[in-house]
Amino acid sequence: MNCEEHLQRIGAIGDIHAEDHNLHTALEFLGNSNLDLIVAVGDIVDGPGSVDRCCQLLRSHNVATVIGNHERWLIAGQMRDLPDATSSDEISSESRAFLATLPRTREYETVAGRLLLCHGLGEDDMAGVRPEDYGYALESNLALLRLMLEAKYRFVVNGHTHHRMVRSFGHLTIINAGTLYHEHQPCFTIADFSAGTAQYFDLDGGGNIVEGEIKRLSID
Repeated sequence: MNCEEHLQRIGAIGDIHAEDHNLHTALEFLGNSNLDLIVAVGDIVDGPGSVDRCCQLLRSHNVATVIGNHERWLIAGQMRDLPDATSSDEISSESRAFLATLPRTREYETVAGRLLLCHGLGEDDMAGVRPEDYGYALESNLALLRLMLEAKYRFVVNGHTHHRMVRSFGHLTIINAGTLYHEHQPCFTIADFSAGTAQYFDLDGGGNIVEGEIKRLSID
């Protein structure tokens, strides 16, 4: 995999939630898709599978990963009464170190403009935009307004809501990678900034990948 200065094609993995089998399937596919980079939006922990295997897969495939709110909670010992919550003592020291050193955001240059990788919106890992958000829901979304007014980024690749989505707000286009969580329509996406498309790929639960919807990116 060649990580160029200006990225043309990337693979994006949404909230993982310890779905190690889905993560393995997605990475095997993405690793053979002629990409410049694979990214993951965080929320690796708190799910039904192996967090250790997820961390190992992310490291071995050189996936550029950011921290999610669930990792933040795990490190702080918070919200451990959640269903499928990961206990700190059930993961290896290597996994704990990996999770603790993940940044909140990463930035890249694409052939169509600057990209911000984050979990929520920017530094706010609890913020997000959903496909059905309009009117006051957008007007009161301070994290979104901050990114729009800052006008630093052309694209945001994020997760958190578990809702796959491509939406533009003025010059800013948000690409939500969705989730690998088995109950929330698991998927991943390939964003092609040269072609101006983001294609989603569904995971059917049996280890199979089904080509899904292709969404247009606003790159003019």
